Amino acid sequence: MSPHAHKSNRHAEDHRTSRIGWLRAAVLGANDGILSTGSLMMGIAAANASQSSILLTGIAGLVAGAMSMAAGEYVSVHSQADTERADLTRESLELHANPAAEQRELSAIYVGRGLDRALADQVAEQLMVHDALGAHARDELGISETMSARPLQAALASAASFAVGAALPLLVAVVSPTPLLMTALPLTLLVFLALLGAIAARAGGASVLAGAWRVTVWGTLAMAITAGVGKLFGASL
Repeated sequence: MSPHAHKSNRHAEDHRTSRIGWLRAAVLGANDGILSTGSLMMGIAAANASQSSILLTGIAGLVAGAMSMAAGEYVSVHSQADTERADLTRESLELHANPAAEQRELSAIYVGRGLDRALADQVAEQLMVHDALGAHARDELGISETMSARPLQAALASAASFAVGAALPLLVAVVSPTPLLMTALPLTLLVFLALLGAIAARAGGASVLAGAWRVTVWGTLAMAITAGVGKLFGASL
């Protein structure tokens, strides 16, 4: 068979797993920015605060939230990266100390996945020669290039997306008259949340309707509770 025939037999595949690292952080950040900042502003507005107080609260929430998201995401993902490195170091030592046992372990993994013993032994032997640590990282530890932790990427994505999300309720508060804010803010926030859920689902290859519905339902609950608390304390002041 000619090389052209081999090339014509290939087909393009658009897998979404390569987007998991940044997509999770970006969606979480934007959702948190819209929801936490918007809910905070609604709580202040429900307590009959002035427009300047509502805007100041929103700006403070944006700055503090973006920094908090970046720091929290960096620390948590860095902890994951540290764990991965420790596991890889331990696995490297085990491969050096007893390669035969590690090859048998790799073969057993492939048998458990459906290969017969002879083929599993052959695959394990060849992978041990080609890239022993890479094979064990991927098939024993579940660590791959696509799924590996990237702390700085996650931190920047979370902070930037939080700031973008938090800017949306601030924009609504700027253009809406104060008497209409308690109506305009929740309605526009729900639209923003639904769009975010749909975009995230589309980027991840999931159901757009389910993604939009899930984010909208939980957003409605969060805003209703926060506005109720603001109303309660505002009425008692």
